[in-house]
Amino acid sequence: MLLRMAVCARLCGVGQSRRCRRRQRHSQADQDSDSEMDMDEEEEEERVVGKMKDEPDGNSSSVSRSSSCHNSYAAGPSGAAGLASRNSASAGPPHPQSLLDLPPEILVEIFASLPGTALPNLALVCKKFRQILNTETIWRRRCTEEFGMMDDLRKMEIVGMSSRDLYVKLLHPYRHILGLWQPDIGPYGGLLNVVVDGLFIIGWMYLPPHDPRVEDPMRRRPLFRIHMWEKNKATVECMYGHKGPHKGDIQTVKKDEFSTKCNQTDHHRMPGGRQEEFRTWLEEEWGRTLEDIFHEHMQELILMKFIYTSQYDNCLTYRRIYLPPCLPSDLLQPGLFKGTYGSHGLEIIMLSFHGSKAKATKLTGDPNVPAGQLTLEVDLNRPVRLPDLEHQRCMEELSRLVLGVHEEAQRGSQAQDAPSEAAEPAPPQGAEGSVSAPPAEAEDMDPGATACSAAPEPQPFVLPLGVMARNEVYPRTCKMCFYGTGLIAGHGFTSPERTPGLFVLFDDDRFGFIWLELKSFSLYSRLTDQLSHAQAPNLERFEAMLRNMQSWTS
Repeated sequence: MLLRMAVCARLCGVGQSRRCRRRQRHSQADQDSDSEMDMDEEEEEERVVGKMKDEPDGNSSSVSRSSSCHNSYAAGPSGAAGLASRNSASAGPPHPQSLLDLPPEILVEIFASLPGTALPNLALVCKKFRQILNTETIWRRRCTEEFGMMDDLRKMEIVGMSSRDLYVKLLHPYRHILGLWQPDIGPYGGLLNVVVDGLFIIGWMYLPPHDPRVEDPMRRRPLFRIHMWEKNKATVECMYGHKGPHKGDIQTVKKDEFSTKCNQTDHHRMPGGRQEEFRTWLEEEWGRTLEDIFHEHMQELILMKFIYTSQYDNCLTYRRIYLPPCLPSDLLQPGLFKGTYGSHGLEIIMLSFHGSKAKATKLTGDPNVPAGQLTLEVDLNRPVRLPDLEHQRCMEELSRLVLGVHEEAQRGSQAQDAPSEAAEPAPPQGAEGSVSAPPAEAEDMDPGATACSAAPEPQPFVLPLGVMARNEVYPRTCKMCFYGTGLIAGHGFTSPERTPGLFVLFDDDRFGFIWLELKSFSLYSRLTDQLSHAQAPNLERFEAMLRNMQSWTS
């Protein structure tokens, strides 16, 4: 790394600029005193001779130059001055031999371009490097480039905090908890986003909008924060409850996992007891009172969630999650979406693409299908073209279309699972009226090309009569539809089953799913918040994360 920095310094021409300054000083000395020039000439001779001795192979040109230089010295000051003038014009100044030869301002620029994790080792090289690394410019640039801090750094001057202290004592030690996390709250899960917010590191719990306003923005609630206001060291505070910040703790359990602990859980209690806590929680969670919820089953689900989640008192374990990678062939940009789930309210899912499949994984869940499970799976090789509006209103007509593709998909799956000893297995027969591609051909098809070639002009869309929808305000045109399956289960995730349904793509930010067996419709809207430090390092890490998420709640 040091060699690379030295090369960069030479390419910048720093040696020339330094030598130019030396020549200017020598020129001024010529005008003042010939004797001073003689001393400079002798020093130059010693430097050249010393360099020649250090070269084991010898160099004829170097020897001749040093010999001429010696003879010129013997000739007198005027001859030496003429030779020095000719050498400076022809050979040019020497390059610096190491980083130590560079001016401090150049070293500051070089060090400021290195990642902060490399600077502690650099400080061990020598005393000069250690002194230069105390320069505020270096650490201010690291805070800006690595953590996105801009105008916030100006506030530090008011409180007397240096950029170096901020980086070394706060940002660098807690850099591993930045990004997206899923809390371990049984089947309910959640979405935590840890960000650098001003001079704080804050853990924001993301909550869906109030049911059924799926297109409203997400709500945020702070769970903890880390700052350096007290004693110039990082302090962790719990933000849960309604009595303000209080003492907390954060522990890194292992890679991609950490836990929070509240040291003053009495701050979470309210004067009115559990009843007041429940009413306050209900207002925040659902935006209504219990008296406004007439459905008895929904009341039971809400009360169950309050009892289950409130027992943790913000003492939770979090596991890292990544945003899905995006490929040019994807049907739409993958990411996070809010969706309606009947009596369970709104939940957060992650839409990702895997070749010819689109998958929606729950980040928040419920007692029937918990967080981490694959709620939707869409076959992009099996598009479904809707009939006219009149036939769309008929549930029987929609069921006939979707179930026809479903039977075709099952036969294709059985053919793939057949023993390989069969010489030439018979190709699966497509369902009559189906417009999807046969599975044998679908394997060789590019899902992006399939979606584009099958994409019709936007057509009118209406839900069949008898299909329940939490939100009646849904788009009345769609771009395309695909066959898919949705996961349903009994309470406690018992008897899980994948049932057929219809995936409806409305636009780049909205899609829906019709659950045939449940006769219900879920509408999904994109989560548009900017989420930093959340990109997956590679596709393999993202796939491994999805598998782990399912195991957390299975």
